[in-house]
Amino acid sequence: MSSDGLVNPAVRFVTVTDDFAGQRLDNFLMRELKGVPKSKIYNILRRGEVRVNKSRAKPAYKLMAGDVLRIPPVRLAQRETVPVSTSLATRIRDAVIYEDEGLMIVNKPSGLAVHGGSGVSMGLIESLRQIYPECRHLELVHRLDRDTSGCVMVSKKRSVLKELHQLLQKKHAVDKRYLALVGGSWPVRKNQVNVRLQKNVLQSGERMVRAGVEGKVSLTEYRLLKRIEGASLVEARPITGRTHQIRVHCQYAGHPILGDEKYGDDAANQRFREKGLKRLFLHAHSLSFILGGRKVSVEAPLPSDLQEVLEGEGN
Repeated sequence: MSSDGLVNPAVRFVTVTDDFAGQRLDNFLMRELKGVPKSKIYNILRRGEVRVNKSRAKPAYKLMAGDVLRIPPVRLAQRETVPVSTSLATRIRDAVIYEDEGLMIVNKPSGLAVHGGSGVSMGLIESLRQIYPECRHLELVHRLDRDTSGCVMVSKKRSVLKELHQLLQKKHAVDKRYLALVGGSWPVRKNQVNVRLQKNVLQSGERMVRAGVEGKVSLTEYRLLKRIEGASLVEARPITGRTHQIRVHCQYAGHPILGDEKYGDDAANQRFREKGLKRLFLHAHSLSFILGGRKVSVEAPLPSDLQEVLEGEGN
């Protein structure tokens, strides 16, 4: 939110992608205008401030791919902005491992959410907007789980955001590689997990993902890098981009990621906690893609806390 209390302080035109085809207009707007009360959203719809293909539309209108939405600036009651601490600002500046005129890639620390919400007041994107106020169009290109460290793309231009989203929808256009330490002895010939994944919300409200025939097609390629006592270091390359994909695929393969409190093995987690592992051993290690005719390729080395776990075990 800007200092004048506006959510997205300019009129925006959003083109609906295939992912949102069939969604109700009001639900789409609630996602686009996070923090805006439902009553405010229905008010701007009723007043015709939101347009679909230049025409008024009802809240229940089902979006179609290619629809162009006009979304007006929306004013909220002023809320005090939480300032980024000096130490966090320094840490995030030092974590920028690539930058050009349209893109920034950050080696996100574990424990930092990519965005605020659900009890988190300040995430990576909110911090970046404060640290780099001259960059007026900073947007997350994709997400990492809070406990996962490593490469996160942040666009500085809307044109770059759109191009990267198009690349991410194509198989193999963006090469993402993760390093994960999993329990047990990962088979050398186990080079992929191809199983559908579906989201499931528990009674507690916690979001879980599980393998299921009614889920979405999900594919992760794997390569065994190293074995240590009781565990294996693997490289994971997600071909699709489902929520918690690598974590659930490792669990499905019978080798859950160590330190994973949601999908992991409690006994294995406890053993490695005693060996110094204090968090999820999953790191977004590298990214490679062609953007605007130019190859972008970055690597984020394994953080020292995870490296120490490996070195402490020997070969």
